[in-house]
Amino acid sequence: MSQPRRTSRRRAWAALALPALLCFLAACSGGGPADDAAAPAGSASPTPSGPPGTLFDDFQYDGADDPALAAHGWEIRTGGGGPGIKDSWSAAGAAFPADPTAQGGRVLQLRSSTDGTKPGTKQVEIQGTGKNLFTGTYAARVHFSDKPTSGRNGDHVVQTFFPISPSDASDKYSELDFEYLPNGGWGSTGPRLDNVSWYKADPPDRVNNTLKQRLGGWHTLMITAMDGKVTYSLDGKEVFSSSGKYVPREKMDIHFSNWFIDLPFAGGARTWEMKVNWVYYKADEAVSPADVQKTVDGFYSAGTHHINTVPKA
Repeated sequence: MSQPRRTSRRRAWAALALPALLCFLAACSGGGPADDAAAPAGSASPTPSGPPGTLFDDFQYDGADDPALAAHGWEIRTGGGGPGIKDSWSAAGAAFPADPTAQGGRVLQLRSSTDGTKPGTKQVEIQGTGKNLFTGTYAARVHFSDKPTSGRNGDHVVQTFFPISPSDASDKYSELDFEYLPNGGWGSTGPRLDNVSWYKADPPDRVNNTLKQRLGGWHTLMITAMDGKVTYSLDGKEVFSSSGKYVPREKMDIHFSNWFIDLPFAGGARTWEMKVNWVYYKADEAVSPADVQKTVDGFYSAGTHHINTVPKA
C-alpha cells in the first residue's frame, strides 16, 4: 500500500514564452476548415487557445532544461525529501526521446537508477506547477516496466501517476494515486497496482484497492473526480472508487514519478524506466475513456503538442 509522501516541493512560476504567445495569436486569427475537421466532435478546435478548461501535453521537449517545459507549467524535481530514498531526486533521469511504440512517436522518459547504496541512487519526478486542477477527468498513457532495462531484477520500485496537493501539511490535503509495484514492497509481493485516495498525509488516512496483475507495457490510466466520487479506470475498465471524505478538497498538480521504496540489495547497477506518452485533464466534466482518446487523437491530428486553458489558481 502507498505510504505517506514526505515531499519537499519546489515551485517555479514561469511566464508564457514568446513562441507560445505567437502560436496563440496565430491560432486566434487563422483557424480554418481543416482545423475544424480535425477537432473532436462537440469541442472547440484543439489549438493552444482552446477548448476551454483543458490541459493536454504530449511532451515534445528537447530536454529537462528546455525553457518551454517550465513555460508550459512543468518542472523536474531536484529538491530533497521523500518518498523512497530521501534527497536522491535528480533531473538526470528525465528525457524526451523518440519512441516508435508511442502515439506521435515521442515520450517523456523517467529513468531511475541504483547500485543498492544511497549515494548511488537517483530517483526522478516531473511535477506540475499551476496548483489549479480540481474536479474533472485526469488521464495519461503510461508505459510501466516489469523489469529493469539493465542490471539485476528485484528492486522495490514504484511507478506513479497522481494529482496531489501542493503541501502535505494542508488542512484540505488531497491525493489520488496510480502506483505500480512490479516487485511489490512494504512487505508485500508483486506485481500490484495500487489505487489510493487520501484524506490526510500525517497521520495517514486513506482508502485503497490493489489489483494483483502484471502490467508491463502501455496503459491508459484515468481518474474521474465528480459529484462526490472518485473513480479509477485502467484501459477503460473501472478498478476502484472512493467517496465520502476520500475525494479532492483543494486544487492539485499532476505528478509522474519513478522511485525506490528501499534498497534491498547492494552490488551492481540497475536502471528502471517509466514512460509517459501524453497527459490530459478536463475541468469539471466526467469524460468517458472513448471520448478522452477521441479528443487526444484530435490534438495529434491537428499537430497540437500542448494546450492549457484551465483557469489559473
